Amino acid sequence: MVERRHLLSANSLYTTTMMGSLIVGFAVGEPLLAIADTVFAQVGAAADIGKELVVGGCYAIAGLLLLLLQTGENLNSLERETPHVWQDIQEGLRYLGQQRQVRAALMQLVILFSIVAALSVMAVRLAQVIPEIKASQFGFLLAAGGVGMVIGATILGHFGARLGSRNRLGFYGSLGMAIALVGLALFSQRLWPTVLLLTAIGTFAAMIGVPLQTTIQEETPEEMRGKVFGLQNNAVNIALSLPLALVGVAETLLGLQTVFLGLAALAIAGGSLTWYISVTGVNPSES
Repeated sequence: MVERRHLLSANSLYTTTMMGSLIVGFAVGEPLLAIADTVFAQVGAAADIGKELVVGGCYAIAGLLLLLLQTGENLNSLERETPHVWQDIQEGLRYLGQQRQVRAALMQLVILFSIVAALSVMAVRLAQVIPEIKASQFGFLLAAGGVGMVIGATILGHFGARLGSRNRLGFYGSLGMAIALVGLALFSQRLWPTVLLLTAIGTFAAMIGVPLQTTIQEETPEEMRGKVFGLQNNAVNIALSLPLALVGVAETLLGLQTVFLGLAALAIAGGSLTWYISVTGVNPSES
């Protein structure tokens, strides 16, 4: 739907609104669901389904908005064919094997989402060790990271075209994230340094995610987008799931500082990949 020259701004706007909605959700979600249960009980309903009605209603509204969306596609010209799931997966993997730049961007996005998922788990532990807040207030720490992502996406939306190539932005973001993670390892028991560092991590995460997602969209031909984006979604879901099982165990065995330093090393590894591509000037058509 978006012209190629507007992709970076569109992805920045998408990231801003997505993270903004998450921040608002953390702030008003629990009270809103509690009010829904109270109101539903007052009207004499036998079942306690106020929360379910609110959440289900939100999904229904989202579905209606999608139905009203005008994409400009000519549906009559679309080819109708039986889906070939495994064949599509194989074609997507074959394409990624040939396109080095898209593959590198996808790998760094997977690393980014792994770090973000790990930090969402670690936020609970941080809230437990910071004296100024309660463990139940870990959402405050997550919101700080969300605010940082909004800041980073806003900066990219306005000045992204002047800040250098997509790969260089990914490297600078990875370097900044690694430095902030090292800072978390040193100041994890102090509230305001932690909040500032989480905000910085969110800002640098936007510097990684927005340009590299734009790279994947720009470099992937239309006929391959469904296959590549499907693989990307599967890889990101795995990247979001694994830390939920592993980070808590790692923190128990190794401690907070070691886990944060390990995440910093992971961020540097992803950034080094994009730096290599940026310095060597790898052209996807030459890979």
